[in-house]
Amino acid sequence: MNVLTVATRGGALAIAQTEYVVATLRKIHPGLEIEIKQITTTGDRDRRTALWNLRDTGFFTSQLEDALMAREADFAVHSFKDLPTAQPEGLAIAAVFDRNFVEDCLIAKDPVDSIEQLPQGAKIGTSSLRRAAQLKHLRGDLEPTPIRGNVQTRLDKLGTDDFDAVLLARAGLERLGLAGRISFIFEPHVFIPAPAQGALGIQSRADDAETNKILSAIDEENARITTSAERTILTTMQCGCHAPVGAYAKITEGQINIRAFISGVEGKNYINREVAGPAAEATQLAESIATQLLEAGGKQILASLEK
Repeated sequence: MNVLTVATRGGALAIAQTEYVVATLRKIHPGLEIEIKQITTTGDRDRRTALWNLRDTGFFTSQLEDALMAREADFAVHSFKDLPTAQPEGLAIAAVFDRNFVEDCLIAKDPVDSIEQLPQGAKIGTSSLRRAAQLKHLRGDLEPTPIRGNVQTRLDKLGTDDFDAVLLARAGLERLGLAGRISFIFEPHVFIPAPAQGALGIQSRADDAETNKILSAIDEENARITTSAERTILTTMQCGCHAPVGAYAKITEGQINIRAFISGVEGKNYINREVAGPAAEATQLAESIATQLLEAGGKQILASLEK
């Protein structure tokens, strides 16, 4: 194999993540050549629609998958939380990589170090219904407001728009060298992240044995198990990635702890559950917690979202 081509979105974060994957692969496989192919996705073209109003999946990923299937690229780097749980036929996740920061964080216009210190009725920019519901659950007076654009664009809106704060994934800020902008970080067992948040999903053609062998060198077992468990909750509940659902799994000494929630849009009827057991039983535990959430009222919440 002479040269591999990796597909990525063209934003600063996507490029930074892809370059990190490429650099890591080159360290492991000296002499490996990788070319980066930038692709504009539907999500990159439509920067006005609030993400929670979208019905389609693959908003930020489907064009990259098309490039893989057309053999215009050998693998693609995704923010794993953006990738729909259903894999297109012929594609696979060759590696789950670099899940070091799962948390959500808040960047405020004025100095604060907790959600309690935000002003009454603060306007919080977020593109996520999951984040909006949890904000309203924690403080009903807060005003989650749709915000679009890349990380830097959202940070810039703190100075030009009427936002008191923006809510983002910590991992993106860390990868862009912007962690110093963070006002405070939410504990993930309190403010539950999106399934697979923080991880990079490296996608390839399932039958490309040579490429998959190269990519397998960066696959992280614990990250694969935890993200798989979290994504299993979504598939079991049959809810899209835009629903107000969060899941967080952590492995400690062979044991996995999983927390998950579903909530009404306004943070009311907030339902959360927790399970624990052997990491080898992660899938069964994830299915169990999803069933618990559905039976506790999650079915009704999901039905209300379809109206």
